[in-house]
Amino acid sequence: MATAYWDGDKEGELAPATTSFWKAGHTPTLIAAFLYFDLAFMVWVLLGPLAPMIAKTLMLTPAEKGLMVATPTLMGALLRVVNGLLVDRIGPKLSGAISQVIVIIGLFTAWAMGIDSFEGTLALGVVLGFAGASFAIALPLASRWYPAEHQGKAMGLAGMGNSGTVLAALFAPGLAKLFGWNAVLGLACIPLSIVFVIYMIMAKDAPNAPQPKKMIDYFQPLKQADAWLLMAFYAVTFGGFVGLAASLPIYFTDQFGLTPVMAGYCTAGCVFAGSLVRPMGGALADRIGGVKALMIVYVVAAIALAGVAFATTLVTALGLFVLAMLALGTGNGSVFQLVPQRFQAEIGVMTGLVGMAGGIGGFYLASSLGFAKQLTGSFSAGFLIFAGLAVIAFAGLAMVKARWRATWSTGARI
Repeated sequence: MATAYWDGDKEGELAPATTSFWKAGHTPTLIAAFLYFDLAFMVWVLLGPLAPMIAKTLMLTPAEKGLMVATPTLMGALLRVVNGLLVDRIGPKLSGAISQVIVIIGLFTAWAMGIDSFEGTLALGVVLGFAGASFAIALPLASRWYPAEHQGKAMGLAGMGNSGTVLAALFAPGLAKLFGWNAVLGLACIPLSIVFVIYMIMAKDAPNAPQPKKMIDYFQPLKQADAWLLMAFYAVTFGGFVGLAASLPIYFTDQFGLTPVMAGYCTAGCVFAGSLVRPMGGALADRIGGVKALMIVYVVAAIALAGVAFATTLVTALGLFVLAMLALGTGNGSVFQLVPQRFQAEIGVMTGLVGMAGGIGGFYLASSLGFAKQLTGSFSAGFLIFAGLAVIAFAGLAMVKARWRATWSTGARI
């Protein structure tokens, strides 16, 4: 399947399938997509590291804490569909610019006015959802510059921007201790503004963008079972990743009595592991096939999450979380090696739909952990149920892998 992409000096021409990765695409755009995604994810999960302090100030229940950190995840999921549509209609660069401005203004307003109620945290969560929806912009921005054989690496490198969750876990608790948690909202506007300027200078829309379609046409992929399957698989991998990223600060403080700063460090270690391997997951999927990579991922994730449910020491829990995040991060890259192989012409809207499913998975995990804690006094039930979902995803892949390999027309491994 021919794909137009950047070949170094000539735009819009076809390059040989053997072109190296760094010559096949547009590196400045890839860097811009990564930076935008990275800082957007940093603020998307910002309420997680701040949750122990916010909950203490506002006297929130465990269920309210879970819902607070889950709200940005849900809104990010829903807005990813909107952004997927915008990407195909006005281009990823302009869509990203609009989203960044909304987040910066929202955070600045929250800092200036202050937040003094649970409802206020939910309103902020809605605004932060625009940051989470960056997924549906940053990935097509980078992906459209690369041919099929490099999709896993391109999507993985751009998608490694989910490492921004590490920045939030590392720095937000310490800054909150020094200046107060509300001040962190204003401080976050500084790096966001710097990256916005870099993005506007470096990012460039690919020359092979599809022509805008009728609105109804964007949802045609939903008539195909493969779209729903890819959404379900990503709901487990990315849902597990972002759900844990948002919830671990609460887990570590409630379960083991850690300070918010120490809980942030533990969370950062776990999230860093999952973020680091995302491009490796894409490269692994390019090499052995996305299906095989994902099947390994689900087995490891299920075992690790089930183990966490019974962990009694911090060291054991931390080790199992790192293992789970390594698996889930690899899975994130693997899913997005498969998406463009099946839906190249609809990559914008499919990125939004699959990303939405991932966000919904994260909302479920984060909120269910809070409700499990409030209803049973333990987080175990939430972890066990999500481990079960990983097992179901494994079974689903086993059922469709033969059909996918026989019917998908692509030059890459499936």
